[in-house]
Amino acid sequence: MQNQIKILAVDDDFINLKLLHSMLKKNNSISEVIEAKNGLEALNTLKEHADIGLILLDIKMPIMDGIEFLNNLESMPNLNKTPVIVLTTDETRRNEAFNHGAFDFLVKPIREAELRKKIAKVVDLV
Repeated sequence: MQNQIKILAVDDDFINLKLLHSMLKKNNSISEVIEAKNGLEALNTLKEHADIGLILLDIKMPIMDGIEFLNNLESMPNLNKTPVIVLTTDETRRNEAFNHGAFDFLVKPIREAELRKKIAKVVDLV
């Protein structure tokens, strides 16, 4: 049996989150999808679910945006190894995301095939 990972999807847009969820549900290497609506909610979720294997992170969100989330994640020794794939419409934030520890980057609208490839890369590391 292949490795399975639990994914945390973080996006303040309900439609984006549902779309992402339905794409992820089709992927056999994903055991569970947990959703959060902003960076702060995501950090709290991570504290409850230390077994999350990948974070899909939107950058533009209220309360705590993706970059702030990455900064906070970096300072959490037990969680800062969790790979984060940043999802955004804003190509200009790519370097900023990588500088703050992002594992990979996808430009919205997300294409399922691209997402699947990037998730496969993470699953191979697990």
